[in-house]
Amino acid sequence: MSITISELDPDRTVVVATGNAHKVIEIEAILSPAMPGVRFVALGELGDFPDPVEDGETFFDNALIKARAAQAETGLLMAVADDSGLCVDALDGAPGIFSARWAGEHGNDAANNEKLMEQMADVPDERRTARFHSSVVLVRGDEVLRGDGDCEGMVGWQPRGDGGFGYDPLFLPNETPGRTMAELSLDEKNLISHRFHALEDLAAKL
Repeated sequence: MSITISELDPDRTVVVATGNAHKVIEIEAILSPAMPGVRFVALGELGDFPDPVEDGETFFDNALIKARAAQAETGLLMAVADDSGLCVDALDGAPGIFSARWAGEHGNDAANNEKLMEQMADVPDERRTARFHSSVVLVRGDEVLRGDGDCEGMVGWQPRGDGGFGYDPLFLPNETPGRTMAELSLDEKNLISHRFHALEDLAAKL
């Protein structure tokens, strides 16, 4: 269902730079108590807009690029966006901001996970530490607010679980011993996720 931009109150609407309805629900649940009366809508509900070029050097840079693009494309005052990825200590922080396109094709989870297993094949358990990082940006006119969050864990040896996406089948969060991110329910994942922590950090600044 599409929404007409002209029907929205520009002072009480936040456009979320995503087409993912679950992400909007998660963002709204955490930010709405600090922004009462504000409506959160997905960019994908407002039209078919081109993806901006994410050529920043950090997660924050790319989140800001997406938020500014959503703001410009819709003409709305407020926009929120996030950028996240997996940072592996033994790989000097890779894949990092290139997480979604690490193996060459954007969003090819199977190829990305295969590359991660290959690169980590000779790395012992004690050196397999990693974290998912998320940076969330809210723009209000010219004002920029940011939140950052991490989910600490380690890279597993084999993918397990059929939930989640991306590197979830290979990532074992410290907070759920013995289970990969892909073996958690959506509610369990949301309580420990890097985006959850980044949104809480952002909400504290509103």
